[in-house]
Amino acid sequence: MKSLLFTTIFCCVTLAVNAQKMTSPNGKLSAKTINQKLVVNYGKQKALELVLDQNAGGWQFVRKVNDDYQMLEGKRLHCINKANEYQTAIGKESRIVMRLYNDGIAFRYEYSNLKNQKHPEEQTAYIIPEGTKRWMMQWSDGYEGFYPMTTTANVKTLGGFGGAMEQKTINTHWGYPLLIEVSPASSEDGEGEAYALITEANIERQQSASSLFNDGEVFSVKQDENDVLLNGNWHTPWRVAIIGKLADIVESTLVTDVSEPSKLTDTNWIKPGVVSWIYWAYNHGSNDYNIIKKYVDMAVTLKLPYVLIDAEWDEMDKVASNEGKTIEDAVAYANSKGIKPIIWYNSSIGWINGAPGPKFRLNKPEDREKEFAWCEKIGVAGVKIDFFSGDNQANMDYCQDLLESAARHHLLVNFHGAPIPRGWQRTYPNLLSTEGVYGAEWYNNVPHFTKKAASHNATLPFTRNVIGPMDYTPCAFSDSQHPHITSKAHELALTVLYESGLQHLADRPESFLAQPQEVQTFLGQLPTVWDETRYVSGYPGESAVLARRSGKTWYVAGINGLDEAQTLTTKLNFIGKGKALLFADDANGQWDISTINKLPKEIVCQPRGGFVLVVSQK
Repeated sequence: MKSLLFTTIFCCVTLAVNAQKMTSPNGKLSAKTINQKLVVNYGKQKALELVLDQNAGGWQFVRKVNDDYQMLEGKRLHCINKANEYQTAIGKESRIVMRLYNDGIAFRYEYSNLKNQKHPEEQTAYIIPEGTKRWMMQWSDGYEGFYPMTTTANVKTLGGFGGAMEQKTINTHWGYPLLIEVSPASSEDGEGEAYALITEANIERQQSASSLFNDGEVFSVKQDENDVLLNGNWHTPWRVAIIGKLADIVESTLVTDVSEPSKLTDTNWIKPGVVSWIYWAYNHGSNDYNIIKKYVDMAVTLKLPYVLIDAEWDEMDKVASNEGKTIEDAVAYANSKGIKPIIWYNSSIGWINGAPGPKFRLNKPEDREKEFAWCEKIGVAGVKIDFFSGDNQANMDYCQDLLESAARHHLLVNFHGAPIPRGWQRTYPNLLSTEGVYGAEWYNNVPHFTKKAASHNATLPFTRNVIGPMDYTPCAFSDSQHPHITSKAHELALTVLYESGLQHLADRPESFLAQPQEVQTFLGQLPTVWDETRYVSGYPGESAVLARRSGKTWYVAGINGLDEAQTLTTKLNFIGKGKALLFADDANGQWDISTINKLPKEIVCQPRGGFVLVVSQK
């Protein structure tokens, strides 16, 4: 089928008219090769400059792309996109395919008639001039780090896992996504504003993921290790740049737009939802049967659908206080209470020695099928798989093996300690969340997260969470090993600001059940999938206000990323009228919960504070 499709497109191209200038369907984006560089304009201003293959040029129009599809989780369930597709030959049997969407560009390299060859070296590079504001994360195999704003590529490496401690050498290796501010807004309505967010999408079999290495202003795309010898036709993943105003960045579905559709015919068993999560409070796994019962009981009280039984459950029968209880007893207890259990596994390809178990149960196909069949038999609803080892081709294939096997046994999947999403949430809809973020679990590990969390939290809606579901594990009202200094309303707002098909609540039962009844009811009714997402206001690192709709109810959440009070803009004309329940902070850091009959145009947020508006439309 792929071969036939390629032949059809190639024949169309040979008849196509040469296009010197490429445009998006609405004309806002245009691209043109100038001096062997591809220049992409947003309106009349240059938004992005790229180096492609030295033979690229003479682009030809291929076809119009129209896509209309449904998602089971995400910032928008019904996705529609349009693009104009172009192509240029870079060799006798190789080409670059470029699509211009209304909110960005996507391109990939395609090769045919390969004969026992390694993947061709790619020449793609993005030019980011010094002085340009950018938010970029030092690469790590778990994509756990801050996105500090800087105007230079000369940023010192932060030593220590997760980005911490002493400064060392200049870093040259960066993970996706990378956000740049092309042009700041010149007026209150955002006139002149332009941004570009660089990432990639649609990792398939025989492909590795890539990351960025810079030499000064030149940020080159480098594919990770891939030793597969290729035969026949092969292509790279899509290189993606979302371009436009901050609203265009935040609301874009471009990563899933270019990803392969799901082949699952039955998805009725895939149910996103909120999860009670044990690890955060104890900085430990789930080998204590009685603690698991507490989190199941909390899920019952709060009306949450899921409980996560974390690492070390394979050692449960060795703990004397458990009186011989095993994981099967814990799963049975959860199911008896109407709570669906998810259980943890070590992927056994990353952190192994000294790491918790269970280990080596998923690596071989026959072991994996046996394990997942057992999960399905005893009533496990999903699996959390942890400790992967980066972007190489073997990891990418292994992740797809896990997703396909899990789907055969009706298991939801959450990848932890794993690379960022690259569109698999569309191709494999049982993948409901991925960590790939410096999240709240780091209050367990390092003291520096405390002071930086508010600003970091206000950066993620414009960077990491743009590209896919993010298991940040939000909403901690009490403290773990290291304290947090974000407010209660700030923490509650994260459950709406951050999109994740499985939203793991970080705090302990005693803390959640001590909150006002309105907060407990809110958590029990919290959606984890959204019919619509709107950017309202904000700026990376300073503040973020988003509105998400579920049915006829809008959830509007905002956080202050600064250490001083700030007035956040909340223009909600698109919602119209409606009575709203407002969760906010008072001056003493306590809850200020009220019902309002008129939606505010602005809300004053306390330092590191936040708010949530729940608006029920008639």
